Amino acid sequence: MKIVLATRNPGKIAELRRILTGFEIVGLEEFPSIGEVAETGVTFEENALLKAHAVAQGSGLPAVADDSGLCVDVLGGMPGVFSARWAGRHGDDQANLDLLLAQVSDVPEERLTAHFACAAALALPSGEERVAEGVLPGRLVRTPRGTNGFGYDPILVPEGEQRTTAEMAPEEKDAISHRGRAFRALAPVVRELLSS
Repeated sequence: MKIVLATRNPGKIAELRRILTGFEIVGLEEFPSIGEVAETGVTFEENALLKAHAVAQGSGLPAVADDSGLCVDVLGGMPGVFSARWAGRHGDDQANLDLLLAQVSDVPEERLTAHFACAAALALPSGEERVAEGVLPGRLVRTPRGTNGFGYDPILVPEGEQRTTAEMAPEEKDAISHRGRAFRALAPVVRELLSS
């Protein structure tokens, strides 16, 4: 069974292929006619569903999408749904990191709690939908560390860890990540809906 992941991000495609085993996973590179879906939702769930439904309709295949981000407690949960465009331009990881670190530069260490959050959505061409969520709590570090991962991975140390998620091997990160947790929760639903 082919499932379309509503992303062109190669890092995310590789990560999700490791998590959603047993399906033929393809990204949007196979569907160049499907344009970018505006993330106009105010929650991760709304944005994930917007993308999943648009891709399911555009491809005629089951589609899986996620929306995720970093939620910093002292910033009232921001950047949240604006994580990928926090510095103004979508996907500029370095500018996003620089801005966020500048914003918390005067915050005491003990107040640098944060978490990664993810909503993963499945949409079928029929309009049927399901959503699962995952969270990875942790704390921020002031200096990015590690070269694995993407986005805010170099500045979040998960609870119980000394390394940032960017310092972990991909399999280690998948085992605990917000995205991994959301997609592992969604996987049995995907199997149930697509085998019936």
